[in-house]
Amino acid sequence: MKTPLLLFVMLFVYGCSSQENGQSAVTVPALPVWEVTSGEQTTHQEYPASIEGIVNVEIRPQVNGTLEQVLVDEGSFVKKGQPLFRINDRPYREQVNAARASLLAARGAVENARLEVEKLVPLVEKKVVSEFQLKSARAAYRVAEGNLEQAKAGLASAQINLGYTTVMAPVSGYVGRLHKKQGSLLSPTDPEPLTTLSDVHEVNVYFSLSESDFVKFKSQYPGASLSDKIKNVPPVDLILSDQSTYASRGRVDMVDGQFDKNTGAITLRARFPNKEGLLREGNTGRIRIGVQHEDVVLVPQSATLEIQDKIFVFAVGDSNKVSKKPITVVGKNGGNYLVKDGIKAGDRIVYKGIDHLQEDQVIKPEALPAEEKRLASIKN
Repeated sequence: MKTPLLLFVMLFVYGCSSQENGQSAVTVPALPVWEVTSGEQTTHQEYPASIEGIVNVEIRPQVNGTLEQVLVDEGSFVKKGQPLFRINDRPYREQVNAARASLLAARGAVENARLEVEKLVPLVEKKVVSEFQLKSARAAYRVAEGNLEQAKAGLASAQINLGYTTVMAPVSGYVGRLHKKQGSLLSPTDPEPLTTLSDVHEVNVYFSLSESDFVKFKSQYPGASLSDKIKNVPPVDLILSDQSTYASRGRVDMVDGQFDKNTGAITLRARFPNKEGLLREGNTGRIRIGVQHEDVVLVPQSATLEIQDKIFVFAVGDSNKVSKKPITVVGKNGGNYLVKDGIKAGDRIVYKGIDHLQEDQVIKPEALPAEEKRLASIKN
């Protein structure tokens, strides 16, 4: 008697369980759905960059001597022609005096040689002396003239060296570290310069592109030659080390003539104005270049799933069935992927809650809440 009763209980439990499973199987999740759009979008590529002044000059002594005066301070701004250092000039003043004396002696020798020639000319005509003596006198006169020119050159050289005892700024700019102090013995062969002078009213910002990036860079701008393409590159931004964007924009104006064999990259230069002097030689940052994409589809990153380096979305098809589709991403813009292949404008995709979806699962599409839709538009 117990066996039929036990069988009845087991059948009852099984029936209830089957009923519950059936009810759970037909549960349709309600998920927000996004209709993708397409259009022209701009993405940005960033590249590490180094900053240099348009002129960066090493200031070195051109004569030997003792550093007598330091006329500038580190970091100060100087104008072209302004004195920076003074070297003890007494030895060079004496060299100038000696050169002047040699010049006076040379002029006297020329005068004596000239008088000798003038004296011999009538005597030769009267055949009092031989013509050979006159030729010798004229040769001595030419030698005296040569010695005079040599004395003039010696004086000029001594005056130049005297001028070198005051070291002038060759350009306007900012003074770097002072490597020599007052009283130091200086020589043109010193391995270290007195200081450096940087003209930074404009700065050159250098950055590098890989070979593939450079090919893309060239292909996206019109022009028959590389120089024409560079002219059509839009202004670029400079991102500073504190992640702020430099106020002025720059222009790309140079591409190196060859790739670096060690890195496989090519160097480009962008020039930025720097009237306030905020940028200095040696600063670092990143160059941000805008890249135009035409007719690309925008897909929110929150609506994607990444599996083994591939990105998928769940597209909503007929009868509200979802299917997992791989997409080809060509860039990012805010919170959106820019998609080239996989879906097209007008397709519907699941916006959120895709982690537990299965292929061919039926969902109940819901419109995005107004606030979330507004935020999604902002990300766009």
